[in-house]
Amino acid sequence: MDWFFELPKAWCPTREAVDLEKDGRDWTRVLDPRPAAVVFPRCSEEVAEVLAFCTRYGIGVVPSGGRTGLCGGAMATQGELVLSLERLRSLGQVDPLGLTLAVGAGVTTQEVHQHCQPQGLTWPIDLASKGSSQIGGNLATNAGGVRVLHYGPTRHWVTGLDVVLMDGTLLSCGGALYKDNTGLDLRQLMIGSEGILGVITSATLRLTPLPRESQVLLLSIAELDQGLELLANARVGARLDLLAFEYFDDSCMQAVQSVRRFSSPFAERAAGYILMEVEGGLEARLEDWFQSQLESGTILDGVVAGTSSDKGRLWAFRENITESLGHLGLMHKNDVAVSVKDLSRFAHQLRNQVASAYPGDVYLFGHVGDGNLHVNVMKPPEMAPEDFWPACRAADVRLYELLQSYGGSVSAEHGIGLLKKSALAYSRGPHEIQAMRQIKQSLDPQGLLNPGKVIS
Repeated sequence: MDWFFELPKAWCPTREAVDLEKDGRDWTRVLDPRPAAVVFPRCSEEVAEVLAFCTRYGIGVVPSGGRTGLCGGAMATQGELVLSLERLRSLGQVDPLGLTLAVGAGVTTQEVHQHCQPQGLTWPIDLASKGSSQIGGNLATNAGGVRVLHYGPTRHWVTGLDVVLMDGTLLSCGGALYKDNTGLDLRQLMIGSEGILGVITSATLRLTPLPRESQVLLLSIAELDQGLELLANARVGARLDLLAFEYFDDSCMQAVQSVRRFSSPFAERAAGYILMEVEGGLEARLEDWFQSQLESGTILDGVVAGTSSDKGRLWAFRENITESLGHLGLMHKNDVAVSVKDLSRFAHQLRNQVASAYPGDVYLFGHVGDGNLHVNVMKPPEMAPEDFWPACRAADVRLYELLQSYGGSVSAEHGIGLLKKSALAYSRGPHEIQAMRQIKQSLDPQGLLNPGKVIS
């Protein structure tokens, strides 16, 4: 591309080699990356220069962070310029009074955690991909994670953003203020917008004290119904302070055991498992609750972690599911949500009315404490990928129709990106989608910023 050679030298990479395929794709494996070039700005002002330049020449731009998404939101498939934010690495001092921290978009989630820990504080967004996921991407996708049940999603933990619009305009939204009722909240508009409205270059994050000592339990259950009964009993009956409440079926357990060579803590297999983490020193109350659930038959068996290493071993069954399934074969993934009260009925219908439409075995796991299930389909060994993907997309229609009947979401965590555009109408009405288009048109009239994502 001739225009690449006109780019200011300050933007060009100093790395010995740039892997265009790597920088042009996220964790999605359905689409092929075709970026024209990658630039690596070092500050908001350089991001503004890049975007203004691309506006002038009509060049599409794909913002790129840790690229851990699964819906093609960071894919450059049409010869776009990839705007890598990995060099926006500023990491400010923790404000122990205001409980805030200013960070650059390229800082990883794990680095934020490590930076705050000596102060007894944390940014409570905890993701399986925290070593790779970057703050800018977390904000652009309103990431959830394993502790949404306790803390809520990313948008709850941000006081301010610095954002660059496609024409190079720099916006400063919110700063370190907890309360600011001065008109439209542009900060919240940008969070979860998947980079189609502006590029987040830095943020001021809200912090909270590190959780108190916690207890971790892994419980086996006969049906997801029992898992949700456990949730109600724990939260309302026993008033346990839940940090996490995760579910996975036996097929996921078998996958983790096979790939990771883990031994099951249970003598017998079960239909499903609940991984729960409870905050606070509640050993006596938790033991009483645990015994009562065993006696009532709500749980079949269970183990309580006695040490920190035991907690890590129990969490490893949940945290290694995605990696283990990927190791076993090619996976088609859906990330869906319904209200928690409907989850058991929805999952039952999914198993009995939808799963048979898919060409391979279905694996279920997710953050059931907030109604979020991950639906994974394994490609049969004898089936070619070029046949597998269309068959899955056809079956997805039945899944989305079921979700629509529950008022559910076709994308609970990962966003819409490229892969879920055709499904958006199952969760959002035509007037909502038109309003989104109007907002996009007003901020990016040429449609150059993350083009083709979310809405056409």
